[in-house]
Amino acid sequence: MKTLDLKITDLASPEYGQILNRAEKRIEEAILYAQISQQHPNQEIEILSFPIAIMMISATNDPFLKRRYALAEAKRAYNSLKLENAEKIITIAVFFNWKIKLAEQTTTDYALNFTDYLRNTVDFHESKWKLVNRALQNGEVHLTRDEAARLLAEEVRRHIEKKLEAKLELELPQTIIDHVERLEQLFISRKGKIRLETLPKEVVTNAFPPCIRQLYSDVQSGRHISHIGRFTLTSFLIQSGMTTEDVVNLFRTFSDFNERMTRYQVEHIAGGRGSRTKYIPPRCDTLRTHGVCPGMNEICRKIRHPLAYYRRKLHIIKRETPTAPRT
Repeated sequence: MKTLDLKITDLASPEYGQILNRAEKRIEEAILYAQISQQHPNQEIEILSFPIAIMMISATNDPFLKRRYALAEAKRAYNSLKLENAEKIITIAVFFNWKIKLAEQTTTDYALNFTDYLRNTVDFHESKWKLVNRALQNGEVHLTRDEAARLLAEEVRRHIEKKLEAKLELELPQTIIDHVERLEQLFISRKGKIRLETLPKEVVTNAFPPCIRQLYSDVQSGRHISHIGRFTLTSFLIQSGMTTEDVVNLFRTFSDFNERMTRYQVEHIAGGRGSRTKYIPPRCDTLRTHGVCPGMNEICRKIRHPLAYYRRKLHIIKRETPTAPRT
């Protein structure tokens, strides 16, 4: 990149059109699919499009879009990394200052220092990633090639997010501004749907808003809740990642439980029956009108929807979760 000695004004030239288009395509795919196609057939276009895409994303100044793009690039990196040989994996890991080496046993490929392991699994909810479920010898966690690639993808995600934190202090040519504006409009049109897609697959009850926490507690205790309360709880749990089977089982505490009717209603709300629409909970003002809101807390006063509360509380929990210090 340095040898090309490119200036920002050079990018307005038609000869760089393919590079700008590829950069826009990378971001467009991140917005629409949360992943990026493997690569452009022209290697030079592919390489140059990455820093241009970083510049375009930075110009949007949208934290949510920045995180989504970093995640999409990380997924792309994972798909490439898991095909690399052992030496290349270690070379890339060393770039991120990992303490890693080839494992001496044959059942795994690598031995990674546990602090590097913990730093990169803090956001993983699957039980297989918990340290208590891993083979730990001499302070090292043993990994397969696929697992090492997955953890490196986390490093890539944070590396890109850090690049995107830098404030863009450039006056962009109109050509690039046009690309950025198209991407901003696309993102705005998809933002609501994307936010629902980004909820975690595992339910985090500590992040429930007061209304859902109260409804959830009432159902577990077998206490009666209103029709809108049942709809609110069911749609919230489905949107936050709970399976229809788990929701049906939750309602078994009710004295009037009817499995056939309950299963039909839950599957209908989940989009598996009827109109095939996956419903979302009512807004906060609607819940207050129907007496479902037990009282607002500080977060409630800043949001208008139970799912918005859930996303914000998840972010707070993630931010406050301590990570192992590097040694």
